[in-house]
Amino acid sequence: MKNKTIISLLLIIFVVGGLMWWGSSIQGGTLVSPSANSNLSTNALTALETSYDFGEISMARALVEKTFELRNNTNQDITLEKVTTSCMCTSAYLEMSNGEEKGPFGMIGHGGTVPKANEIIKAGETRNLRVVFDPNAHGPAGVGIINRVVTLEDNLGGKLEYQIKAVVTP
Repeated sequence: MKNKTIISLLLIIFVVGGLMWWGSSIQGGTLVSPSANSNLSTNALTALETSYDFGEISMARALVEKTFELRNNTNQDITLEKVTTSCMCTSAYLEMSNGEEKGPFGMIGHGGTVPKANEIIKAGETRNLRVVFDPNAHGPAGVGIINRVVTLEDNLGGKLEYQIKAVVTP
């Protein structure tokens, strides 16, 4: 009987510890990347600004957006293969070489399929990435601090992440 009690107690501690660890990687109901500045210097695509804080925004305000720049700092053309977001409330639009936009790009697995970017960024070229956040997307339960990530993946295996933040109010 004593062994069963010890095993039960250890199992409870293990489950609670696992839930605490898992919960520490979630912020605002959405999984967040371990580091907002995880853009390695070896990435072909770079950006001077990778994070933006909208501050306090009301759900009544409707959509808010931020345009980021990305740059190919190499001497070779790079293919931007994927653009994905961390939540359905966020979408991204990539400026193409002719000045038009490609997108919307969104969250994988929700709301249909996310189109492939397959956009060539020429050596030394700079493009814009427009990120749109809908503070109304989660309804009344979606108030509070939000952190969302837009991830760009290139054909060399590099990733570039942009983060937006806000405090959503009713």
